[in-house]
Amino acid sequence: MRHNRVFKRLIGALTLVLLTVMASGCGERLIVLDPKGPVGEQQRDLIYISTLLCLVIIVPVLIMTFVIAWRYRERKNSKAKYAPEWEHNNKLEMTWWGIPILIIAILGVITVRYTYALEPSKPLASQGEKEAMTIQVTSLDWKWLFYYPEEGIATVNYIRFPEDVPVKFLLTSDAPMNSFWIPQLGGQIYTMSGMAMTLHLQADEPGKYMGSGANFSGKDFAKMQFTAEATSKAEFDQWVAGIKSKDPALTEEGYKKLATPGVSDVVSFSSFPKGIFDQTVTKYGTSHNHGNEPAGSGNSKEGSSR
Repeated sequence: MRHNRVFKRLIGALTLVLLTVMASGCGERLIVLDPKGPVGEQQRDLIYISTLLCLVIIVPVLIMTFVIAWRYRERKNSKAKYAPEWEHNNKLEMTWWGIPILIIAILGVITVRYTYALEPSKPLASQGEKEAMTIQVTSLDWKWLFYYPEEGIATVNYIRFPEDVPVKFLLTSDAPMNSFWIPQLGGQIYTMSGMAMTLHLQADEPGKYMGSGANFSGKDFAKMQFTAEATSKAEFDQWVAGIKSKDPALTEEGYKKLATPGVSDVVSFSSFPKGIFDQTVTKYGTSHNHGNEPAGSGNSKEGSSR
């Protein structure tokens, strides 16, 4: 009788946990599993494959744990076989060692394949047909600064680019190390002082996508968020023209003020000092360029301050 009460309480607890998990998922969807670009789609597939392979081991183990604990519990008139001298079984040993080893090997091969295919500095397949757009990214305390070298403009805590066009991000930091992340477009990549990292992403459809700093970097790190918006090429060109016609220029003094620790609203600049991104990369000494390209790659049309 006592064991029946324990069993019912266990079932009740498991049901409560399940309902809690299901209810928590109704308020906000897992945006990582709702990708809007080729990189995000491949990363989602890797998550699914890895999870399913792990479940092949985890689910049977959990079921067997419950069954064994229930079958061999202490009770009167137990029908469970008692074999105190049993110590080895070749078939069982091959099963509980062989299956995990096989799954780990399969998971290793799949992970290596996806890791090579999703190398951040590797150009996207679409770049063979479409010219990539370059955006330079500088992480500050506690804001994101974006330069558009081809368009000659700059923005803070907001980026825009045409849909279905590959984007090459060049990233550095003029503050503590951070991590640049647009969950629906692709995985995160670190921004580090003295380094120019390269990340290729693409949005396959228009929309506003959440972006954030995914690394702890001080008291206001949680406010270090930005919006990444994909629009049509015509809307993008109109947006650029609007900034160039009405917004002020970013001067060197303005940059120094912007780099001062503090949060910021969305701001736009009609131009910025030539070579400022390269200066940020090299100001900390010897620089490293991830992707084997100059830190200022794509700067031929970089905006100059007026």
